[in-house]
Amino acid sequence: MPRQVKGTLVIEGQEIQISNPDKPLWPEVGITKAMYLQKLAALSPFLLRYCRNRLLTTIRYPHGAGDESFYQKNAPEPTPDFVQTAVHENIRYVLLNGLPELLWLGNLAALEFHPSLHYAGSPLPCEWMIDLDPSLPEEPRIMEAASIVGDTLRSLGIESVPKTSGATGVQIIVTIPEGVTFDELRSVGLFVGQYVTEKHPKLFTIERLKKHRGDKIYFDYLQHYSGRTLAAPYTPRARPLATVSTPLTWEEVKSNVSPTDFHLLNIEERLKEKGDLLQMLPPQPVQDIIRHLKTGTGRGSKRKG
Repeated sequence: MPRQVKGTLVIEGQEIQISNPDKPLWPEVGITKAMYLQKLAALSPFLLRYCRNRLLTTIRYPHGAGDESFYQKNAPEPTPDFVQTAVHENIRYVLLNGLPELLWLGNLAALEFHPSLHYAGSPLPCEWMIDLDPSLPEEPRIMEAASIVGDTLRSLGIESVPKTSGATGVQIIVTIPEGVTFDELRSVGLFVGQYVTEKHPKLFTIERLKKHRGDKIYFDYLQHYSGRTLAAPYTPRARPLATVSTPLTWEEVKSNVSPTDFHLLNIEERLKEKGDLLQMLPPQPVQDIIRHLKTGTGRGSKRKG
């Protein structure tokens, strides 16, 4: 456990200077910086699992959620000696590999953690993510859409785990075996996206331009690229209620839970009860679909099902 010495946290032998511990970071729910650091420490066994050795982008809110913010890709200066970094396309990214690094960033008011979809130095994805992005500020159909995608994947022999983005969207996550490429996963994503869009044309769209989507939910398979990011599982979000991007059960999805149900004030209790739902999912046989698509039989096979 971290211990505090005269404004300094000592974590795993590393000293981190803490500034303005009483600063409100989520004023609507009364979360100060000191409280936030405590919550990050509790989340760390889960959050770090999906950030280690990945290129990290944070979103920093120097005056708290709801105020001005900026994306931080380059490692903040001065960078402590215990923080490892990796250079990708001339950007020196932080590798969020441990609790000292996490709390150092938390003290800098990094309220959101967005890792790359691949490990530093690797061209291959760590998992497959489908991003369901509402076009409306509030979308009561988002869980219905997630359920349809989950059922479609299951009909293809693929189990998945849904998670709230912590904002308005939902991501569907599929664990994959080593060796699958981004290009292959995008081809499967396009196949599934076209299928659900044809079956539910009033609900889904694969239209890239937001101005052409109307009120439909965007099935984003193109986000899955080297260098791009999505909100990490268990990252807090700079939303008024301090929501957390939270993996769900399919039963919860079918009961139409709200993304605002999961936040920094209750996430510890949930994790004690359910554990990490993502870690429980073994690698899925996505190669079978990829092979069908490459031989030109995938689309016909699906329509027969």
